[in-house]
Amino acid sequence: MEPNSQLDVLLDQSGISRAGLAMRINRLGAENNVTLRYDHTAVARWLKGQRPRGSVPEWICEVLGARLDRTLTLADVGMGRPSGFPSAASVQGAGDVEDAEGPAVLGRFVERAAVSWRSDELHAHTRGPALLTGAAAVAPVWEWENPPDDLDVSHDGVREVSEADVAVLHAARGHYEHLYRNAGGVATRPRVVGFLTGEVAPLLRGGYSDSTGRELCRAAGSLAAVSGICAYDADEQGLAQRYFHQALRLGKASGDRLFGGYVVALLVNQALFLGDDRRAIACAEAVLRTPGPQSTPALATDLYAMQAKAYARIGDRRGAYGCMRNAEHSSTLIRPEEEPDETGYVQPGLVQVRLAETLLVLEELDAAQRYAEEAARAPAHVRGRVNRLATLTDVELQSGSAERAAQTAVQMVDQAQGIESQRLRQRMRRVREHLLRHPGTPVDRAAKLIEETLRVPL
Repeated sequence: MEPNSQLDVLLDQSGISRAGLAMRINRLGAENNVTLRYDHTAVARWLKGQRPRGSVPEWICEVLGARLDRTLTLADVGMGRPSGFPSAASVQGAGDVEDAEGPAVLGRFVERAAVSWRSDELHAHTRGPALLTGAAAVAPVWEWENPPDDLDVSHDGVREVSEADVAVLHAARGHYEHLYRNAGGVATRPRVVGFLTGEVAPLLRGGYSDSTGRELCRAAGSLAAVSGICAYDADEQGLAQRYFHQALRLGKASGDRLFGGYVVALLVNQALFLGDDRRAIACAEAVLRTPGPQSTPALATDLYAMQAKAYARIGDRRGAYGCMRNAEHSSTLIRPEEEPDETGYVQPGLVQVRLAETLLVLEELDAAQRYAEEAARAPAHVRGRVNRLATLTDVELQSGSAERAAQTAVQMVDQAQGIESQRLRQRMRRVREHLLRHPGTPVDRAAKLIEETLRVPL
């Protein structure tokens, strides 16, 4: 039997537990005068590929479809074939016996990821899955840190994957990252998800050696990370989290520890946004304190700066000061030509704006003002500039310079034109709320300008 990746993904998206699905199926059975006694172990068997009898597959469609607010078919839940009818993949793989750390485990992950990409593409306008919490949220980081590693990622497939194919994926990552920075995650996300489904998934299912497979996983993981960034920017946090976890798993398969460290930094940033400061600190520690080449000076700069903000939020001034010093020291070691493409986001001014935000939490306004102004003067891509101006506006307001803050806010709105980003809209909304606490003609004009901008739907 082949694992039912489609049901696995839908169950995850719905937020229904295995026991919860079993309970709902039993209830539907009772309503139809059928006595059923399913429990979580039965659902586990379905996820392994077993097809339940009678009307149960249709009831699974009904239960999950109601939760996801869309109609599901038997094919959608991976039960379109009668039980015992082999899939093409199982026929091609017949007779293969592989170690637990080998291609079989990675292959199941790849198939599940491909199904989730396809689902995201088909249902982009419906709300994504809920955030994973507790152990489920941190387990992928632990698994990335610890053995077993993938001993062999080679794969047999009809299409032979070449170095040229992998190069296309790297080029695509750069293209979509540029698009995201200038147009926003809302506009970019459908395009990168479509690329994952149409181009990346077929390559991962293709034929390649271990060395080519590791390069392929590295490139595919980088694209999954970009998709996660776009989902984060569109405020689809549960979906973003899943993409980051996929990128981390692909990063482990690639053997590139630096790339894995970068993905963990994305999870740290998301944890900060969600207010989970202790998880942000712990995940950053997983990269910074573990021996081995898991970070670069640029990545360490950002991780220390994010840790500083988290420490400030939980009231640990000493921890915040220590991380700020480490961030500034690491920033002096950055050599852009020696950094991977992904850490290119650590541009001049990034550490300054992060430290300004930390100092704002610590209510050290003079120092926050100096850092925020330095960050605003430094060159940056469009969305980076919008964020820096938003931070400078907040600092100026708290420092009592309302009119200057109003001028900065107007610059922020001007820079944000044409960017489709829920995260930037949230920042502008908060800036407007802060402006309205300081009445005055220039401030009122700036607040009204932001309000007019936010009226335009994305």
